[in-house]
Amino acid sequence: MSILIKNSTILTQNDSRQQFQGDLYIDDHVIVEISKKPLSIEADYKIDGTDKLVLPGLINTHTHIPMTLFRGYGDDMLLKDWLERRIWPVEAKLDKKSIENGTELGLLEMIASGTTSYLDMYFFEETIAKVTEKVGMRGFLGFAVIDFDTPEYKASELFSQCEQFVKHWKGNRLISPVIAPHSTYSCNPETLQKSLEVATRHHIPLHIHCSETRGEVYDVEKRYGVRPVEQLKKIGLLQRGTILAHCGWITKNEIVDMKNAEVAVSHCPVSNMKIATGGYAPIPELLEVQIPVGLGTDGAASNNTLDMIETMKFCALVHKNHRWDPTVLPAQTVVDLATIGGATCLGVHHTLGSLEEGKTADLIMIDMKKPHLTPLHDPVSHLAYAVRGTDICTTIVDGKPLMLDCEFLTIDYEKTLQQASKCAQELIS
Repeated sequence: MSILIKNSTILTQNDSRQQFQGDLYIDDHVIVEISKKPLSIEADYKIDGTDKLVLPGLINTHTHIPMTLFRGYGDDMLLKDWLERRIWPVEAKLDKKSIENGTELGLLEMIASGTTSYLDMYFFEETIAKVTEKVGMRGFLGFAVIDFDTPEYKASELFSQCEQFVKHWKGNRLISPVIAPHSTYSCNPETLQKSLEVATRHHIPLHIHCSETRGEVYDVEKRYGVRPVEQLKKIGLLQRGTILAHCGWITKNEIVDMKNAEVAVSHCPVSNMKIATGGYAPIPELLEVQIPVGLGTDGAASNNTLDMIETMKFCALVHKNHRWDPTVLPAQTVVDLATIGGATCLGVHHTLGSLEEGKTADLIMIDMKKPHLTPLHDPVSHLAYAVRGTDICTTIVDGKPLMLDCEFLTIDYEKTLQQASKCAQELIS
């Protein structure tokens, strides 16, 4: 399949952060040519890029995709009450069909708002993988392991099922298996050690929640005598290839350990504010020592959207406000976190995260002919502060259009909404 995009503003996100007016040609999954001069090439799809901004697809580095079914169910509650009274009771009723419906809804939302890759952590990950591949999205899918039974498997079955999941999907063009021990407070040292062994044996990433709340930090310290980061370090999980979600309550000394271990961090500012964790991941300090940082939405139950455009703006604003400094996390840095930063976290920056000849064709287009995007002094500024998720008009993954001029090509829009709504009502009834 080939695609030619003509006369667009191209935001490359390459090393020099070039942006210019030009054409872009895709053939067989790959960006073949980017040119400031007009390209005259035949293609299966010819897209007029006039008044459009073309940039790398956004990379969501932390979510629980089927939790779209719980959107708006349990807002404005304390975290413990939210989990015990709302989330855990309905999660116990999940099955493959509900996971399919929730995943389809999440994929639809992400495609519509410009996400082309996502890092997941949930149950029924085999089902999530099948739906993701069918729709054509790129998924780094974390098979969740925890110390108790899940809605899908007994705790004693988790590692054998995880091994099958990894072997099944490793090497797939769109699906990359990940092992995802839930956290240091829900996984004992033996569970964490087994997770590390799986990650090491199969050379796959490991994804885990870390130091999200003050209560979590204190609970882990009381139980094991050390804070979550030190617990991961003791067991060996603090290493290259590990992506830590949240990190809202980490210390300067822990940042040094994280830097030395070459771990990455997924920052989820919207959900952290919504559930009132009270702490913010120290992104300026993490970036200062060159720890890879990406942005995540978290699940739609604790964020209410999977909109990475919204997450970018929240990220910029919360740190400026928190530090009393408008120069902290400028627009370009925030755009970096959502693109090349996410790719670096996942270890795929050599193929994703920027628009460069020879890289994989994961990209999006934004319709800039809108009142709230006029005038256009700086595309990067607009991306961080003015663009909305609904301004995305085209989403391309692996050289294949998933949405073209706001028309969905690989998923039934109306059917997906109807099925998800029905399924959600059945779960909470």
